[in-house]
Amino acid sequence: MTTKKDYYEILGVTKEATEEEIKKSYRKLAMKYHPDKNSEPEAEEKFKEISEAYAVLSDADKRSSYDRFGHAGFDSRYSQEDIFRGADFSDFGDIFGDIFGSIFGGGSRQRGPQRGEDLQYELRMTFQEAFTGKTVEIDVPKIVSCDNCSGTGAKPGTNAKSCPECRGSGRVTRTVQTPFGNMMSQSTCPACHGNGKFIETPCPKCSGKGKVRASKKIQVTVPAGADNGMRLRFPGEGNIGDNSAPAGDLYVLVRIAPDSYFAREGDNVYISVDLNFVRAALGTDIVVKTLSGDVTMAIPEGTQTGNVFRLKGKGFPHVNSKSVGDQYVTVNLVTPSKLSDDQRRLLEEFAKTSGFEASTKAGSKKKDKGFFGKFK
Repeated sequence: MTTKKDYYEILGVTKEATEEEIKKSYRKLAMKYHPDKNSEPEAEEKFKEISEAYAVLSDADKRSSYDRFGHAGFDSRYSQEDIFRGADFSDFGDIFGDIFGSIFGGGSRQRGPQRGEDLQYELRMTFQEAFTGKTVEIDVPKIVSCDNCSGTGAKPGTNAKSCPECRGSGRVTRTVQTPFGNMMSQSTCPACHGNGKFIETPCPKCSGKGKVRASKKIQVTVPAGADNGMRLRFPGEGNIGDNSAPAGDLYVLVRIAPDSYFAREGDNVYISVDLNFVRAALGTDIVVKTLSGDVTMAIPEGTQTGNVFRLKGKGFPHVNSKSVGDQYVTVNLVTPSKLSDDQRRLLEEFAKTSGFEASTKAGSKKKDKGFFGKFK
């Protein structure tokens, strides 16, 4: 529950403030937050707030009740209409002119038929599907025109009649009390909810609303190269609007599951491959997995761990473009954890012929130099 701000605090006066001090403070604040003088979005609400505070504190009985019971007790005794009833704003007519009808009563603000709500649907895809693109049919729950009454709300064979409350206008006029006295105000007709028609025999399917909730199949084509978070817009596929107003739109939000092998940054793809250190030293060809199939990649002799190789054009296609990303392959060298006697002898012999000794003693501080030093 929102706690109301203290009326004295709103006007910037103390609880001991005189009537003249309250009036003076209100005049100053009203000048500041007058909607015709202040274009800030919150100005109108602030103007209403200070006017309500003045309507209470400028009336001896209301002020006494407010001081005694606080907001909670005061609000239980006074409605919004009661607060402004009898409030005297005549001293401020020179400042505010004739704008209160639109601010407090809404007389000049006609609300037309409301556009239907937009809808959002999450479409989940695999990493590979995002690479190739995908066309899928989805079921979208939405509010549509009732097919039994064609959206009229009346039982088939009957007709809606002009609303007797608003005489078919969809609006009713009433007199409301504002800080500047009684004002004429228009609002949506409560009897027909702004339709201007009265239905004597409602449609049994939609209960006279002219709308029903249904599911509609929509074909969605996600382009090749789609990225996670892409939104596809389908105009007019949202909920139906009121009184022939346009329907809202449908937004399909693409969610792409991560892949255990590939990583993606923009249109580029990244992978890591393990490689025996002997093959890396001698050079070799390896088979690398890409999104478009396996390819053979040459590994030059002397390749070091962490070296990165580029496979041009093996990344994601750029949406609505002919450009294509690349795939980057990082090599991780694998060193054998156990050696046979023959393997150890051969490696030690290689170390000697390469111009360095590979120490096998624990705690040795002798540094390896040459070819094998590169693999550390």
